[in-house]
Amino acid sequence: MNRILIVEDEPGIAFALESDLQTEGYQVTIVADGVEAVRRARAEPFELILLDVMLPGKDGFEVCRELRRGGLSTPIIMLTAKTQELEKVVGLDLGADDYITKPFSPRELRARIRAILRRAITDGAGEIHRFGRCELDMARFELRRDDRQVEATHTELKLLAAFLRARGRVLTREILLEQVWGSEVYVTDRVVDNHVVALRRKIEDDPAAPKYLISIRGVGYRFDG
Repeated sequence: MNRILIVEDEPGIAFALESDLQTEGYQVTIVADGVEAVRRARAEPFELILLDVMLPGKDGFEVCRELRRGGLSTPIIMLTAKTQELEKVVGLDLGADDYITKPFSPRELRARIRAILRRAITDGAGEIHRFGRCELDMARFELRRDDRQVEATHTELKLLAAFLRARGRVLTREILLEQVWGSEVYVTDRVVDNHVVALRRKIEDDPAAPKYLISIRGVGYRFDG
């Protein structure tokens, strides 16, 4: 039985989520503030976290940042009443796997949960991808270079994982946007380019003359190595 941690301070919403997800066969735990969310997420095994943004103690962004920096790779779906695209991008860049805006359809949320849990099974969670002086540990979702951890955002790591799973194949910006940011968030091709530039600084010996992340003019990128 998959365990889901719901972090929501509005009792009515929390109760509705609990009832709906228990009916679907999930085991549900509810907490109402950010500090307790961090403690429970670190102390107990959950397959997924539903994380509201507006919380007492620590907001959802702080919770997400703290959990990811601590090495927790449990999938996170952020829940919020805010609709600004920038906030969605910020949440995803901090390490959220998906983002759904209130009010939302319970059917849509259930579909998102199923998709993320399927992805967690098939994404090679135990694999370690090595290239040159670097390795990406999928179990810890951690990038290391010369055996030292490299500071990288969750989005950068997801982007690198997409490249490593497709070594030697050209990935268009459209494919990368779909795989890393998802279809629900509108971001431009320039966002992909900026993240590639940031990744090169972390994995390339000479970012100005990359040997791993190769630009394919007018198309996208290819990972060699």
